[in-house]
Parts: sequence; structure tokens; C-alpha cells
Amino acid sequence: MSEYATQLTPAESLREQVETQLASRVVSGVIPPGHVLTVPTLAADFGVSATPVREAMLNLARRGFLRPIRNRGFEVTEVSPDELRELGEVRMLLEAPPMARIAGTLDAETETLLRDLADRIVEAGREGRFDEYLAVDTEFHLRILECAGNRKLVETVRELRQQTRLVGLVHLAETDTLMSTALEHAELVDLLVAGDGAGAEALMRRHIGHVGGVWSGHGED
Repeated sequence: MSEYATQLTPAESLREQVETQLASRVVSGVIPPGHVLTVPTLAADFGVSATPVREAMLNLARRGFLRPIRNRGFEVTEVSPDELRELGEVRMLLEAPPMARIAGTLDAETETLLRDLADRIVEAGREGRFDEYLAVDTEFHLRILECAGNRKLVETVRELRQQTRLVGLVHLAETDTLMSTALEHAELVDLLVAGDGAGAEALMRRHIGHVGGVWSGHGED
């Protein structure tokens, strides 16, 4: 089995599992821009038929992560600094202001859940488990936004996060940057519990700002 695939489980459809695994590897930079993936090779790696793999890759192509190459397969696309900047700006507009409204409103159950997710993010980052890091990071941010009581906001941010690329993430595992960013999740929960809306909003802006820095693979924060 290649470094780009792991054993699948029946919890989700095969297409969903293949898409999730490939997306996380493209997002984190484990599979770098320019790399060509083929359906037969991935199907063999995952131990499934070609159909779910092809469907997953077509979905990733629609999301802009892959580009079909005639008679060759799918190439991982490059993402420009301008695209990342624009995505980051939109996310800041949507995710930061609600922190002021959410601050001081978390119930005990939500606080416990968020603290557990924050711990899992740190653990996954420390151990270089980028699939889990990205999945739990997304769940953490969406769970917080759910507290604002706006489903359209949550759906929109979920879609934006699916378009975001963090190709520098895989290179941060050996630095302090990944851990310092991971620890910001627990800090955010502390601010929200304390009712510090201004502090939580400022932290969220800084946190999202990492996307356009070293996390993008294009330069420093």
C-alpha cells in the first residue's frame, strides 16, 4: 500500500472515504502540487474497485484539487497566494465577528466537547497525523459556529474550508509553528468561556491568518 492510502472501513461509503483521505493529503501537502495520481494505482492501494476511486477523484477535480490529464490520470493542482488570501479574507469576515456573540454563552456540554477536540488537535499535530488533524480542526471550528445559531453560516464556512489548501502543513511538523497554532484552539475556548468576545475575535483573525503564511507553503507568517 502506498503512502497516500490507508485501509478503509465500512463506516462511510467507499467513495467518501477515498475522497476524504485524498483531500486531506492534498490539503496538507503530503501529495504535492504537480503529482499525478491514477485510478488503477489508487484502487489497488485502497483495495477497492476503480469506480469509487474515479468518483472521488472527479469530485476532487470539481473542488479544484485535481486536474484531469488525458490518458494519464489526475494532477494535483497548484494554488496561488492570491486564492489563499481571498479565501482567508472571506473566512475572517464570516468566522471572526460571531465570536463576540458566542462569548459567554457556551454551556458545560459544549465546553467539554470543544476542549476535547482542542486536545485531539494538539495530539494529532504532535504525532503528524494530518488526516485527523484536519478533520478534527474542521469539526472544532464548525462546532463553535453552530453556537451562533445560523446554519447557513456553518454550511458556507464548511464549503470554504473544503477549498482551502495548507500545502505547507506537512513541513511544519518539525517546527514550533504547528504546535503553537494547535494550542490556539484551547486558548480560544478559554476566551469564549471567560466571555471575552473581543479577545476571541482577535484570536480567530490571527488563527485564520496563518492560512496565508507558512501554512500555505508560499512564505512566512
